[in-house]
Amino acid sequence: MPSRLSFPRDMAALRQLCRDLPPPDMTADAAIADQDSQLTKPPGSLGRLEELARWAGRWQHTDRPRAERVDIIVFAGNHGVTAQGVTPWPVDVTRQMVENFRNGGAAINQIARVSAARLHVVDVEALRPTADMTRTPAMDEPTFLRALTTGMQAVRTDTDLLCLGEMGIGNSTAASAVCAALFGGGGAKWAGRGTGLDDAGVRHKAAVIDRALACHDGHLSDPLAILRHLGGHELAAIMGAVIAARYRNIPVLLDGFICTAAAAPLALLHPSGLAHTRLSHCSAEGGHAHLAVALGLSPLLDLGLRLGEGSGAGLAIPLVRSAIACLCGMATFAQARVSEKE
Repeated sequence: MPSRLSFPRDMAALRQLCRDLPPPDMTADAAIADQDSQLTKPPGSLGRLEELARWAGRWQHTDRPRAERVDIIVFAGNHGVTAQGVTPWPVDVTRQMVENFRNGGAAINQIARVSAARLHVVDVEALRPTADMTRTPAMDEPTFLRALTTGMQAVRTDTDLLCLGEMGIGNSTAASAVCAALFGGGGAKWAGRGTGLDDAGVRHKAAVIDRALACHDGHLSDPLAILRHLGGHELAAIMGAVIAARYRNIPVLLDGFICTAAAAPLALLHPSGLAHTRLSHCSAEGGHAHLAVALGLSPLLDLGLRLGEGSGAGLAIPLVRSAIACLCGMATFAQARVSEKE
């Protein structure tokens, strides 16, 4: 098993990197479980917060996990499939929203500020659009590897907790196509309203997805090929960030539908490919609930969000911090001189 992260030069190296993902620290996990059993509360009374503390510790490889240095990374990209009329918004909006992020005017800026998280925005491939996936692969191999490496390089080594988000006009179509290829069901199952489609628009979007699936039918048995043929630059970058976090012992909060779809191929490439991630919330975007079930991920929040930007992941930061604070800050029965259950 590689002892450190390396950037893949070809698809074979990337495949090996995905197969050799480091395991969790189960010694730390056991130590946290033992500590938790002594805290001044009934066993299990903090519900999923107890599991979150163990999750953070076993992936940070410590029985004293931290969530002080939290990064939110928003990857932005454009999509050639917008030429098929799958969104009412012009592609210029992606660039305009990136500027809005950098100027502090978006929802994620406010959430990052309230959560005391470091926000980074990465415009992948300088926002050049992918190819139209209904006609040709969205990315050739060098572009796919370059976008994925961009995501890997964006993950800082001093991060305690990583939150991932995205921005890209047309990327819900790409995400839906990736999910349909990975898990079946066709465009009708996975296509949602995205940035505001009406019923006719959703039907058209589903038909476009089905055309893309038919175009790439001979390549849909390989999760990496699926992401390359049907995904986008920012989706590839998100997957790269998820891989890098695993090698750098950083737990990850996934955001909504597009972000989860970008990470999904890793679950088919490794039995525990997404074990170091948690699903921050269940998006109102069509398909996200199906995807969560397919991946065995249970969302921490359900607020009807469908914005993207990493907004749901940012809102889940206080949950992880609270879980860690309870683990590390509560007194034991012995310390508090509280009688234990007989």
